[in-house]
Amino acid sequence: MTGPSALAVGTPRPYAPGAGTPEYPFAAATPDPYTPGAVASRPYALAAATPDPYGSAGGTPAALGTGAGTGAGAAADAGRLEPGRTYRGSLPRGGRLSYRLDLDATSTVYVSATALPGAGTTVSATDGLSVSVRDAHGESCSYQATRFAASRSPHPIAAWGVREASPGRALCRGAGTYHVLVERISATGSSPDTWPLELSVVSEPPLGRAAATKPPASWDSASPRPVTGEPADRPGGTGFEHATPVGQGVWQDRIRPGGTLFYRVPVDWAQQLGAVADLAGANGGSGYADGALTLSLYNPVRGYVEEAYAGYSGRPASAALAPLPPVAYANRYGFADQAKAMRFAGSYYLVVHLAAQTAQAFGEGPYGLTLRVRVDGTAGTGPGYAGRSEPQGLFEVTAGDRGEASARGAGAVDGSTGLRLLAVGGIGTGTALLAVLGVWTLTARRRAAAGADVDGSHSRTSAHRPTA
Repeated sequence: MTGPSALAVGTPRPYAPGAGTPEYPFAAATPDPYTPGAVASRPYALAAATPDPYGSAGGTPAALGTGAGTGAGAAADAGRLEPGRTYRGSLPRGGRLSYRLDLDATSTVYVSATALPGAGTTVSATDGLSVSVRDAHGESCSYQATRFAASRSPHPIAAWGVREASPGRALCRGAGTYHVLVERISATGSSPDTWPLELSVVSEPPLGRAAATKPPASWDSASPRPVTGEPADRPGGTGFEHATPVGQGVWQDRIRPGGTLFYRVPVDWAQQLGAVADLAGANGGSGYADGALTLSLYNPVRGYVEEAYAGYSGRPASAALAPLPPVAYANRYGFADQAKAMRFAGSYYLVVHLAAQTAQAFGEGPYGLTLRVRVDGTAGTGPGYAGRSEPQGLFEVTAGDRGEASARGAGAVDGSTGLRLLAVGGIGTGTALLAVLGVWTLTARRRAAAGADVDGSHSRTSAHRPTA
């Protein structure tokens, strides 16, 4: 692979989360599939066979001087990325974009790239994108490639890169300039469309004290029991930024061919996540759609964890994630890529996609979708960070996160009420908190008396893409 200094340079367009509308630096002939703002309340109220547009982060672009060029001086002119920000750009067919990170010696920094091919784009199983991080000498710090694989249907996909500042790492540990390379992997016969691109940059602070540098020796690797119960309506979100919060429980929505729904699940230290996506039977049609249903999991920095697929013959079908280890800081020292990705607490993203070609055999839908989420284990304490992340609070789960995830959820079984902690005017904070805790306790006791869920099983048909 050619070093970063010999690549065309991509100029990032940054925007910080907040109010306002980001600028879109796309060519005039390139349709913009983004819809900034709140999640639509009708996730499938679109033209037939048209997927929901990806919901981007809000914010106002920061003024950031960048240059562009090719050849030996390109790396020095590469657009500078800053932790805590999300950037906008585009990725042409065969495109290679180079960016710069100026890092200290102690923080671990993650860069996630999300490609957003438009509806009607032709993609093959091997189309995708890759993210790599290199030091100033061209030594590789990390590399990951993600592809559309069995779905062969255009939808948001993400890959991540990392500069780890951890004990035992021989390379990429010092302060200085690092280079991020985002490449589009294009197969013969795929569309030449330019893909909108979103970059997310996150920093993880060092630990305040030494911690284990070996992954947990053992964990429960049995397939988790799918959660049962009466499903609660929960419309899926349109992107990472607007993912709908869900907790343990059974959630339902409707999805059209070509559509993608985003959910986020708070998973704390020592907790273990499992999920199953069920697609309802079709009202008509015949045939078979290979890889019709995709269930993807991404971690709090939008890093790919794993994926499950299910073919569709018009009868109910399910895609279940493979068993994953409980969240632990030391998972990063393991060997399996899925386990290494479960390295911090926070919001994990479940992304459900229904392949566009499903409409050819079974109609334009919408189709019933049920998402069964299980979060096992008691929340543990974190590793003790000596600082804060950028963005702040990314690697923690609060009572507010748990309440939001279970709000209005008749199918939730995690024992929380779904009440949000609000600032209450006219009464003291202590009084308000006691009142909320009292309601939580009463509701938990009632649910405990109502009974537990029953066992079930689903088979997993997933394909994992390695991270080096």
